[in-house]
Amino acid sequence: MADKNFIDYVKICCRSGKGGAGSAHFHRSRINPRGGPDGGDGGRGGHIILKGNAQLWTLLHLKYKKHIIAKPGMNGGGDRSTGANGEDIILEVPLGTVARDVETGEIEFEITKDGEKRVLVEGGRGGLGNDHFKSPTNQVPRYAQPGEEGKEEWKILELKVLADVGLVGFPNAGKSTLLSVVTAAKPKIANYEFTTLVPNLGIVKYRDFKSFIIADIPGIIENAHQGKGLGIRFLKHIERNATLLFLVPADSDNIQREYEILLNELKQYNPELLDKPRILAISKSDMLDDELREMLLPELPEDVPHIFISSVAQQGLVELKDMLWKTINASH
Repeated sequence: MADKNFIDYVKICCRSGKGGAGSAHFHRSRINPRGGPDGGDGGRGGHIILKGNAQLWTLLHLKYKKHIIAKPGMNGGGDRSTGANGEDIILEVPLGTVARDVETGEIEFEITKDGEKRVLVEGGRGGLGNDHFKSPTNQVPRYAQPGEEGKEEWKILELKVLADVGLVGFPNAGKSTLLSVVTAAKPKIANYEFTTLVPNLGIVKYRDFKSFIIADIPGIIENAHQGKGLGIRFLKHIERNATLLFLVPADSDNIQREYEILLNELKQYNPELLDKPRILAISKSDMLDDELREMLLPELPEDVPHIFISSVAQQGLVELKDMLWKTINASH
């Protein structure tokens, strides 16, 4: 997934269709030249609808569609014929897309299932034809309702990556390397901070043809919740992961301190993230012998299960998959 092609935020102006007008028609025929009202209703204006598509990973296709305009409904006709509804506009979006109102900032809904449809902006209702307004005291109503105006609203669409496991760690902790080894993903890997500028997703093949999805979230730094480094732009993606895998390298000055900083960044951004199951993996452990591992044990936090791994030497990866699978399924 190229950096320039990953778009996780778009702001669009949505204008739904105007409802068609009701008809003020009267039945006329050779045998009944003065028939009663038979005006039909106007059609509904077109909705603007979001539809989940599991094959999409980005909002790039909506980046340059600033104005979305749906068609109006057709007017009603005689013989109680209802006007056709305006054609709906369906915008396909990745799973994990959140719709937010620009003015209030409130989240309206989120798309989480393939094929799921939700109305983003409703079309105007069609007007009632004069057939609805006849009564014993008004047998020839000469009026009908106009169609309801469509709505024009600005919406924000925001993508939060959906995955079973989210990788959490400082830049250069080895997250991309781990992802490249345990999945078929090909993230950019280099020995400098912020190599990863977009979330990378990969599918981990497990025993008996099972699998789960793992996401490499771009590196967090201290005070990321205040917008430093890559800031909160990527912290939001962690909200959509079922289990969090913290990665701290074995050559860290203080493993527990680094873990606590990461945990605090999540807490400051959204305290509910701390309710998610967590595993701590000490990466780059091929540089440790048994004696050094024993010396590191007192440094490790006691409230989270831990495992020593090495992506390069492929040490502990089978055991890590077992831990992740067990944690994912325990949390469902």
